[in-house]
Amino acid sequence: MNRFRMMAAHAVFLAVFLGAWEYASRAGWLAPTSFGRPSSILEFLWDGLFVSRSLLVDLGWTLGATFLAFILGSVLAILAGLLFINFPAFEKFCEPYLSAINAMPRIALAPLFILWFGLGIGSKIAVGVSLTFFIVLSSTVAGMRAVSADWLTLSRTLGARPGQLFFKVTLPSATPVMFSGLRLGLVYSLLGVVGAEILASEHGLGQQVAYLTSTFDMSGVMGLLVLLAIVGSLVTWGMNRLEAKLLSWQ
Repeated sequence: MNRFRMMAAHAVFLAVFLGAWEYASRAGWLAPTSFGRPSSILEFLWDGLFVSRSLLVDLGWTLGATFLAFILGSVLAILAGLLFINFPAFEKFCEPYLSAINAMPRIALAPLFILWFGLGIGSKIAVGVSLTFFIVLSSTVAGMRAVSADWLTLSRTLGARPGQLFFKVTLPSATPVMFSGLRLGLVYSLLGVVGAEILASEHGLGQQVAYLTSTFDMSGVMGLLVLLAIVGSLVTWGMNRLEAKLLSWQ
C-alpha cells in the first residue's frame, strides 16, 4: 500500500509540474526557445522513437560505445587490481602516475582522443574507458584488501589451492565492494561517451544534443535529456538487479 501511495504521489507531482510548465509556456511566461514545451517534447520523442525511429539509431550508437567502454575499462581495471594486490611494490611504483592521470579532467582529453581515433566510435570508447578504469580499479583493490585475513588463513589451512582461494573466498567476499565501483563505472562510461559525442561525433545522442542546441530546438534538447535520464536509470536498475542475483547467497 505504501508503494502504491508513493507511485500515486509521484504521478500527481509530475502531472502538476508538467501542466504548470505547459501552461506557462503557452501563456508566454516561459520562452519555448529557452525551456521547451512538454507537449513538444513528447511529440519529439514519439516521432524519434516510434515513427521515424531516428533516435533509435543514435541510441544504439551511444549504448554500444557505452557498454564496450565499460567492459574494456572494467576488465583492464580488474586485471590491474589483481596485479596490485599480488605485487604491492608495483602498485606503489605506479601510484603517482595513476594519481596524476586520475586527477586530470578526462573530458579535456576528448579532443586528443578524437585526433587519435577519429570521429567514430573509437574516440568515444576511449573517453569512457578512461573514466571507468579508475573507478573500478579503486573498488577492486579496496574490495580485495577488505577480505578477512582469518578466512584466507583458514582456507589455506584446510588445503585450498590458490585458484580455489581466489574464486571461492577472495572474489565472493570482494564482490559487494567491486559492484559499487562497477555500477558507478557504467554510469560514468555513459557520461563520458555522451560528453565526447557532444564535442564531435558522427552519430549518437550527444551529437544530436549539440545539433539541436545549435538550432535552438529546446524541446528536442529536453527530450534527449529525458531519454538519457531514463536510459541511465534503467542501466543502474539493471546493475542493481545483477548485483542482487549474484549476492543472493549472502
